[in-house]
Amino acid sequence: MTTKTAAPAEAAATAATQALLQEIAARHLFLETLDTRNADSLDFHDVAVWSIRAALEAAYAAGQAASREA
Repeated sequence: MTTKTAAPAEAAATAATQALLQEIAARHLFLETLDTRNADSLDFHDVAVWSIRAALEAAYAAGQAASREA
């Protein structure tokens, strides 16, 4: 029975995680979406190393914040 009550919570956490990743990608990597669109011009991007660093730092900070909440 625990899995039935945990499933909606897990789904919400997954949706929240996906939204956070999308926000980081948009803010730091200037990507419209993280969805595969099956076109090289849409799925491959030139990204500056400082943007990658900023995105990784944001993801790391989000992970730290999430672990403090748990």
